[in-house]
Parts: sequence; C-alpha cells; structure tokens
Amino acid sequence: MITRGLLDQLLKSGQDLLQKNTGAAQNKGASSGIGSLLSGAGGGALAAGAMGLLLGNKKARKVGGKVAVYGGLAALGVLAYKAYGNWQAQQGTAPKTEPQTLDRLPMAQAEQHSQAILKALVAAAKADGHIDARERELIEGEFSKLDNDQELQHWLHAELNKPLDPTDVARAASTPEMAAEMYIASVMLVDEESFMEKSYLDELARQLKLAPGLKAELEKQVRQAAIF
Repeated sequence: MITRGLLDQLLKSGQDLLQKNTGAAQNKGASSGIGSLLSGAGGGALAAGAMGLLLGNKKARKVGGKVAVYGGLAALGVLAYKAYGNWQAQQGTAPKTEPQTLDRLPMAQAEQHSQAILKALVAAAKADGHIDARERELIEGEFSKLDNDQELQHWLHAELNKPLDPTDVARAASTPEMAAEMYIASVMLVDEESFMEKSYLDELARQLKLAPGLKAELEKQVRQAAIF
C-alpha cells in the first residue's frame, strides 16, 4: 500500500478547493453541501473532490485558511521541524540529533510517515461526527478515482468505519517526529472552536505523548502558516 503520492495530491488540492468553495458557501449559504463540494471541484480536480468530501462543507469554510497553506506533504515536515527547533531553544538545550521529519527522510521512511499522517487526517475528519454512511461511500468513490490500489481502498474503508479512537490513531506513531506530524495534520483539519473536536485533539496529543511545550509550538506553527 503506497499512500505518499495520494496524500501529497490531497494536500496540494486544498488551496484551490477551499478558495472555490469558501466563495461558493458565502454566496449560497446553507444550500451548499457535500454535493456542491464534489461538483464544484471540477472534472480535473479529483484530489480536490476527495479533500472536500473528507472535510465536509461546514468544516471546509472554517479551516480553509489552515489547509490552503500546504503546498504538499513535505510542508508538514517543515512545520514539525521548525516546531522542534523552537521548542528546544525555549528549553535552552541543543538537540543531540537533528529531528528526522518527513522533509528529511528517504522515500521508504517517508512512506511510513505518510501512512500515519493519512490515518490521522481521516480520524480528524471524523472528530465532529459529520461523516455518515452516504458520505463514506462518496469519499471512498473519490479516493478510488485517485488511486486504484485495492489494498489502499480496503484500508480506507476500514479507517472510515472505525469508531473514533485517539489511542488507536496514536499507535501509528513509531517516532516522536511522526507523532508531531500527525498532530499537525490533525490541527489542520480540526475546528478548535468545537468542544468535541478540541477535546479529541487534546486527547490525541496526550496519547501521542507530546510534551506540553511542543504541543503548543506545533499549534503555533499551524496558526502562523495560515496567516496570508
């Protein structure tokens, strides 16, 4: 199962999708929905359609600024690397080794990080409980257009149908850097004004064993990157 290319497409699609649909939502108000996100993406923007379905209409409007900053998968690693550096500087300690974030890894290791990040994204999209059975089918359909890897399709189906469990999500993090990247991806999708989603995010950070100072720095990096 190869997820790196798919995840990179999804992240790169965020800007165009959310710029289009934020404007559409402002014009159409409550009449906009999952169907308009899918059709609004355009025939050539399959990744944008998949990202839109994963986000949901309400969430797309709220987190558009955060998602739009990501030019691709490597950006997650860059933000995690910056957060590590700032956190260590605040502690007054020099790192013993350079953080091995996604942007600094060979392909095989980057693929492991990608799978963990995609797992975190799917879970974060479910944090508000908005994905119902119909939406799961639509999401799986859009993902199948992007990648016909049957193993990946089965994996996605299983992840979408799992009960939301931050403990299960955190198990995918085999390194501290992976945990940081998964948390950044989750912050990117979660609406922190929602009590349910913020609670999920806090519990995920606890299960990922992120130090409070590092957690705060990771959140800060996402906020700063979202400023235009």
